Amino acid sequence: MNVRVRNGVWFALAVILMLALALVGCGDASEDTATEETVKPTQTINMVLASTTSTQDSGLFEVLLPAFEADNPHVKVRVIAVGTGEALQKGRDGDADVLLVHAKADEEQFVVDGFADARSDVMYNDFVIVGPADDPAGIKSATDAADAFAKIEASGSLFISRGDDSGTHKKEIKIWQVASVDPSGDWYKETGQGMGETLRIADETGAYTLADRATFLSLSLDDAIQSQIAYEGAPDLLNQYGVLVVKDARELEAAQLFEQWILSPVGQKIIEEYGVEQYGQPLFFPNAR
Repeated sequence: MNVRVRNGVWFALAVILMLALALVGCGDASEDTATEETVKPTQTINMVLASTTSTQDSGLFEVLLPAFEADNPHVKVRVIAVGTGEALQKGRDGDADVLLVHAKADEEQFVVDGFADARSDVMYNDFVIVGPADDPAGIKSATDAADAFAKIEASGSLFISRGDDSGTHKKEIKIWQVASVDPSGDWYKETGQGMGETLRIADETGAYTLADRATFLSLSLDDAIQSQIAYEGAPDLLNQYGVLVVKDARELEAAQLFEQWILSPVGQKIIEEYGVEQYGQPLFFPNAR
């Protein structure tokens, strides 16, 4: 083979080798890019749940929310615990993604006003009228909650109201209306505080107050208060909770996930079991349909 031919062969081989190396390099780059896209971490979603102080003070969220986050690890829940009226307003203002509250008529109005597509029952417990152990107003013999309130007013016994537009406060106002009593005067005081703090103030002052059973039990078990249940069990003391996804929520998909989860058998079972070991009875009764 002459020199010219031999040099041409070597040149051709060199070109082929260079092309092969270039193709391998491109393949590696594509592979690296694909790998980077595959292992890209899922972005954490911070969802805002506006709820009542009773769900917070009862300790329910300490069990419920970690379970939800374990099932949905890309979602982190931030709770705003306020009265139901304020929670609904946060939904209207776009400051919450999902609501768990307990004033059914107001929740239904929230839907009518176009801030949510629907509300769903989640769970219920009941309200109790709490007061001093000696029951100075004699409400243990009352025929219903309205009669108990009328006895408190007639006796001049001190009554502590939350006065915060919460679900508990709304229930209290309705009972006063049924009793035909305009609560005012030295015997009636408003705290503007949540359920736990209102119970403590009533306990310290020897007053009556309306409370949800869950928060009362959680505080009485820890000996935080000495007040006793003075009246309970009337049909007008039912305390129903509902869940609503805010229609224009910033984290709509996460809010929908929470709604689906809390209404599912998994979420309902956690609610059903909460409190049994600590208090010997459930603090809430699931009733999602």
